[in-house]
Amino acid sequence: MAHHVKAALIDMDGTLYDSMPRHARAWHRMVTGLGIPATVDEFFRYEGMTGAATIRQIFRERLGRDASPEECERLYALKARYFAEQPDVDVMPGAQQMVETLLSRGIRCVLVTGSAQNSLLSRLPADFPGAFDIRVTARDVTRGKPDPEPYLKAMQLAGVSPAESIAIDNAPLGVMSAARSGAHTIGVVTGPIPRADLIRAGADVVFDSMPLLASALPQLLTPNS
Repeated sequence: MAHHVKAALIDMDGTLYDSMPRHARAWHRMVTGLGIPATVDEFFRYEGMTGAATIRQIFRERLGRDASPEECERLYALKARYFAEQPDVDVMPGAQQMVETLLSRGIRCVLVTGSAQNSLLSRLPADFPGAFDIRVTARDVTRGKPDPEPYLKAMQLAGVSPAESIAIDNAPLGVMSAARSGAHTIGVVTGPIPRADLIRAGADVVFDSMPLLASALPQLLTPNS
């Protein structure tokens, strides 16, 4: 990896926090409450999309129509309530070590998430002190992942180029977004999605867990490594 990395653009759910099972259960409860058959695991494939985009996708696939803006707002609020009612999620093992390594190298950590979940966003300063003063969330983009807009906007806010950026994401849609932005893209397996899907989405390298990435990061950041 090049030695001139200035910013690490990092996903939140499934990367910084072990929150995807909780998201999947909340989505499943909301969707089946509408009378739409679904399994919990299928919601992992929507990971990285904004809430509104996820609802529109589900409506198109299952109901044969698009969801109205009012439906998106109401149903996402319901899903967020179901998410908040569950027990708190843990920081992903290895995530704090990863962020500490990046900060020790003078690399700015920028959040790039398709979520607008305040229950997690509000935890970032305590769980990752000194990081994520720049955030791109679902509220900040018009086109979420897999479009490159979230990662490109993060670069713009951080004042860096694609060549000066690395991106870290655990979901195929997020990896696709990062790869399309031109950032050196690191995929991490943290759930049921296989590593082959991250490779197909465009990851330059894939690690099988966050602790493995955290351990390898110093070498990755060393010039000519």
